[in-house]
Amino acid sequence: MGRAATQLARASTAVLFSRFPPPGTPGGGDEVGLPLAATWVIHDPMRSNSRDPVARLRIVLGRDIALGPGKADLLEGIRETGSIAAAGRRMGMSYKQAWLLIDTMNACFAKPLVAAAKGGKAGGGAHLTPLGKNVLLRFRRMQASSERAIARDLAALKRVMRKAPK
Repeated sequence: MGRAATQLARASTAVLFSRFPPPGTPGGGDEVGLPLAATWVIHDPMRSNSRDPVARLRIVLGRDIALGPGKADLLEGIRETGSIAAAGRRMGMSYKQAWLLIDTMNACFAKPLVAAAKGGKAGGGAHLTPLGKNVLLRFRRMQASSERAIARDLAALKRVMRKAPK
C-alpha cells in the first residue's frame, strides 16, 4: 500500500472510530466474540513500502491469516464501492486475488463477512454482512489500540535498528 493509501486508511480509521463507541460502553456492540489468536509482524517485506520498521496486526486462525491490514482495507473498499472488482482495483489487485482474500476471510469466521450477488443484466455487487461490519470495526479498534500501546517501544527499536537490512 502506498503512502497516500496509508494516509487515507488512517484518516478513514480516525473517522470510523469517532462514530462508534468502544466495546463495553453503551452502543459499543460486544455481541460478537472473536476467539482468534493475534500476532504481530514487525516487518512484512511483501507489503511494506516504509523505510522504517512497522508493526502490523494480523489475526491468525490455523495456517490462515483471517484478517490483517490489507484484508481490512479490502473490506472497506467493498463497503465504499459495493463491488469486489472495484475494491480490488483500488488496491492494485485482480478480481481473482480479491475474491481469494474474501474467500479466506469468509472461511475463517462462523458466518460470511462479505455477501456477493452474481452479475447479469442488473449487475452484480457485494456488501459487508452485519458480521463483516462488526469484524471490520473491531479490527480497526484493535489496530488503533495496539499502535498506541506499542508506540514507545517501537520508537525505541527504531533507534537501534539499521536504516536498511544488510
